[in-house]
Amino acid sequence: CLIHFYKSVRMSVSLFKTVSLSATRNFSVWAPAMTKATDPIQALFVEKIQEYSTKSKAAGGKMVDANKDTEATLQAELDKVAKAYGGGAGVDMTSFPQFSFKDPEVDGINIQ
Repeated sequence: CLIHFYKSVRMSVSLFKTVSLSATRNFSVWAPAMTKATDPIQALFVEKIQEYSTKSKAAGGKMVDANKDTEATLQAELDKVAKAYGGGAGVDMTSFPQFSFKDPEVDGINIQ
């Protein structure tokens, strides 16, 4: 009977250690997210992320705070990359390439 008691105590200690470790890990991950930003640098960072999110939604998928010159430079770079990798006018670089393989002509061997 003493052996069964020892096994149950050992299992309960092991279970307690596992639960304690799991609770510590979960608390350490979620604790910073649940607290309000009290550090001024952290508050500024959160404010800028929220501001960028608002501007990003207003831009509708385009670059945030971009002017005509920036967009023209981006398009020039995209054209340069497309040209380097086989693109050009009328080529859709977003589609998967189509491959066509032809069987080679094989001469028959006449063995007599």
